Amino acid sequence: MTEPGAPRPSDRHVQSFARGLQVIRSFDAAHPAQTLSEVAAHTGLTRAGARRILLTLQGLGYVQAEGRHFRLSPRILELGFAYLSSQPLWHLAEPVMQRLAETVHESCSMAVLDGPEIVYLLRVPARKIMSINLGVGSRLPAYCTSMGRVLLGGLGEHERLATLLASSNGSPNLPARTAHTLTTVEAVNRAVGKAREQGWCLVEDELEQGLTSLAAPVEDRSGRVAAALNISTHSSGPREALLAHALPALRQAARDISDLLRRTGG
Repeated sequence: MTEPGAPRPSDRHVQSFARGLQVIRSFDAAHPAQTLSEVAAHTGLTRAGARRILLTLQGLGYVQAEGRHFRLSPRILELGFAYLSSQPLWHLAEPVMQRLAETVHESCSMAVLDGPEIVYLLRVPARKIMSINLGVGSRLPAYCTSMGRVLLGGLGEHERLATLLASSNGSPNLPARTAHTLTTVEAVNRAVGKAREQGWCLVEDELEQGLTSLAAPVEDRSGRVAAALNISTHSSGPREALLAHALPALRQAARDISDLLRRTGG
């Protein structure tokens, strides 16, 4: 029996709003324009439900219609920019990252943790080194990325293991992106612990063959890991040379951004 005064599910969860977000997320690089039937199929909504949401989004200016097809409008960027503009990292980190990229002549990125994935906040590309096109808002699995392992290291043990298990849908085995990917929760947890202890992380050929990345934590004024900063390069030389060349500059840049966050109360 429900206790008197206990919130009902409808008090906590606005279903129509959740479905609207589901429709927005159904548009991506593989589906930039969709018919009503396609949106309904991709979201599991009825045609009538999908139509109501699409017309509402169109009326608000977030979706535009082209014949039978719908696509997101540029106004949808307001939703993401509201997050970025509220984060001091966006304003503080970019010049530091620009200097880092110029110093090491490699691509530089910053990301935060969102569940079992990392989300890119900033990226300064030196050259294209990945088959994946990355930009602000791009997502990658945390368990096989250097930034992901740094960010996972900022979690408590219980939360970290729960996040890793979410990456594997509860299985002790994780998806292999390459032949070199660590594919057990136990092995990744050990790698995360090592990264946390040494204050940086190196990942070679685990996300993509031929890709090496170095990451270091960015901390807020409470010492919490707020974000991760990394540089990425081709796996063409000995790791010792990369560590000697790039790691000191990367760690200094991460400290500089952390100091700026502390001064601004971030």
